[in-house]
Amino acid sequence: MTREWFDRPDPIGTTRRGEIGLRFSCTQCGNCCTGPTGYVLFTPEEAGRMAAALGVDTETFTTTYTRETDLGRSLREVRTPRGYDCVFLERDGSGLARCRIYQARPGQCRTWPFWKSNLRDRGAWERAARTCPGINRGPLTGPDAIRLTRDRVEI
Repeated sequence: MTREWFDRPDPIGTTRRGEIGLRFSCTQCGNCCTGPTGYVLFTPEEAGRMAAALGVDTETFTTTYTRETDLGRSLREVRTPRGYDCVFLERDGSGLARCRIYQARPGQCRTWPFWKSNLRDRGAWERAARTCPGINRGPLTGPDAIRLTRDRVEI
């Protein structure tokens, strides 16, 4: 197997000396759930889990909370002062954000920030870190776990 950039000790110091892997810890800022318009794709199985979490049938879930895109069905977005929030993002008065369907959230959400687009190279990872305060903080995730997570979704 070819070694990837996160398979080597970090030369710029975002991990501890000699560590191999990447650090991430969610800060509940909601930045990964808002911004320019986009999409959150999901599988039919995930739609069923999200519908069950909301206490509705799959048809009601689909018509109420999703929209059609060129890439398939996506969760809807709501225009807010911060951008386009996921329909399930809730903000409290203290600045924290939470997902109404966190336990049933789709794979695209479960795998953040270990997406192929963020792991192309160190620069892509650092660009993602500019908007995600949890990147380069928290527990270390090893290269094998990063690859397994990354390969779960195509984003």
